[in-house]
Amino acid sequence: MALHPVVESVTKRIIERSRPSRGAYLAHLDAARIEGPQRGALSCTNLAHGFAAFPANDKLMLKQVKKPSVAIVSAYNDMLSAHQPFEHFPAIIKDAVRDVGAVAQFAGGVPAMCDGVTQGQPGMELSLFSRDAIAMATAIALSHNMFDSAVYLGVCDKIVPGLLIGALHFGHLPAVFVPAGPMTTGMSNKEKARIRQLYAQGKATRDELLECESQSYHGAGTCTFYGTANSNQMLMEIMGLHMPGAAFITPGTALRDGLTRAAAQRAVAISQQGGSYTPVGQIVDEKCIVNAVVGLLATGGSTNHTLHLVAIAKAAGIVIDWDDFNELSGIVPMLTRIYPNGDADVNHFQAAGGPGFVIRELLDAGLLHDDVTTILGKGLRAHCAEPFLDGEKAIWKELPAQSGDDSVLRPVAQPFAQDGGMILVKGNLGRAVMKISAVKEQHRVVEAPALTFNSQEDFMHAYTAGKLDRDFVAVIRFQGPRANGMPELHALTPALANLQDAGRHVALVTDGRMSGASGKVPAAIHVSPEILAGGPLGLVRDGDIIRLDATTGTLEALVPAAVWAARSQATADLSSSHIGMGRELFTMFRNAISEAEKGATTFPLPSPIPTTVPLHDAADIGDTVPGSDEDFLIKNPK
Repeated sequence: MALHPVVESVTKRIIERSRPSRGAYLAHLDAARIEGPQRGALSCTNLAHGFAAFPANDKLMLKQVKKPSVAIVSAYNDMLSAHQPFEHFPAIIKDAVRDVGAVAQFAGGVPAMCDGVTQGQPGMELSLFSRDAIAMATAIALSHNMFDSAVYLGVCDKIVPGLLIGALHFGHLPAVFVPAGPMTTGMSNKEKARIRQLYAQGKATRDELLECESQSYHGAGTCTFYGTANSNQMLMEIMGLHMPGAAFITPGTALRDGLTRAAAQRAVAISQQGGSYTPVGQIVDEKCIVNAVVGLLATGGSTNHTLHLVAIAKAAGIVIDWDDFNELSGIVPMLTRIYPNGDADVNHFQAAGGPGFVIRELLDAGLLHDDVTTILGKGLRAHCAEPFLDGEKAIWKELPAQSGDDSVLRPVAQPFAQDGGMILVKGNLGRAVMKISAVKEQHRVVEAPALTFNSQEDFMHAYTAGKLDRDFVAVIRFQGPRANGMPELHALTPALANLQDAGRHVALVTDGRMSGASGKVPAAIHVSPEILAGGPLGLVRDGDIIRLDATTGTLEALVPAAVWAARSQATADLSSSHIGMGRELFTMFRNAISEAEKGATTFPLPSPIPTTVPLHDAADIGDTVPGSDEDFLIKNPK
């Protein structure tokens, strides 16, 4: 099937737009690579420190500087259900790597916070910043220059984007991403949503709500709804950074362990010494990024990726924006119905055909680039496969021709919708993202008076006091990354849903985030630029008529131009969001972060390498490096 003309034109536009920064990035990759194992650039002292505590056989292998060394970078902690299984993965990986004549070292851990735990709490104001902190921690883990490839253990919201951003800053190293898989299915999403709304109405007790949540989030593995965490996993599949079909295999199973062993051994195979050198910076190119956007849209994935994919692309020297998402959304059909866009969870999605089915359908329809490089080599079609076990070894078989459940997963010829359900809205209030895949047609246009709030807590106080039984557009402002770290505003969803169910015409406009759990209420989110970057959301006053129209992509305050121009920006005391729960440590992030449409990042696009500054000392092992222990002893003999 020929490539769809819109996919082709958007890709060409991105390639042209990115030419200077992508060229600089690829030059960085070439400069960082050396012939032979990367540890060959280290002095004897450096290298001895790097393997001092290792078992004898592994130490001998590292001494010889012949075989590849694989870094393990993990987001393990045992509070996060999705990351708790990673406790056992390093041992599996080390054994699997030894079996193919190489060595693996646990290079470092990265922080992993759970948005589910911090939701509505002060800690949520660190959440978005944690992505760039994770990227920095990844860089620290790899900074020892001991490694020839890496496996990255991560699943959830900011963690996988942070790991990938960090990996791309070491883009000369091959990378394989290893998921832990989702927890088994608990309480149905429909029943969970019903009890949450009852609690918001005061018709369910806290004990009843806690029992509901405990039955929903009940064991090891990722939450099973299709939020940011599981969107991450879909993207790693379609970007070719997972072993095929690895995303949604539950933890603690033989197949899960088999896939982890296969991933570890693939990391060896694609190292420079493994014979199929495939650096991650070459895999993540413009076509790969377009494929990721298409996959996100086709599955109704998290709106958080309108930030994260921009940031991931930027790390690889690629420039994308919300116009690219919007144009692709117009031609990418919706192939899945997974909660919050349907009743099924990701386990149902996997049983119906999973990521491989989606990739095959999109390839056959000309909506994806097949001519990309993945961890398996050339061509995305190799990832249209389903994993099975042969003994303890993972093997792959062809997917069934038909979906296992067309209420969850459909072919391109019979989609749930003809578009991707994620649009750009814009006007005199700025530019914003709107996810409409779960918004019914009758709710896609709202024109109503504005009610302004400076926090979700202010909104909830008004709601519980019975002051919001009317038609209105809630303008939740000062929620952008510079203001308070751009926390997710999930507390608003049940309240707004109740008002909508009661017949009120309501909508949300905010410079904050709603994530993959945004649902049936129309919401223009990530309004960019935010108020602290001069954005016009601060000009809105209570009573202004706001028009949010998903059919025309309109986000307007219907205020006379002269009145609008005469207004000054609203102000707010944000000091309470800058101190406590570690928030004062992130002042530099708030001061340095880019606007939402540019990825809300703290790092720049790649720039050309200064010709006078080498990236590393290419000395052979045994050379005396200035400032090293050997150099000190030569200059200061006993």
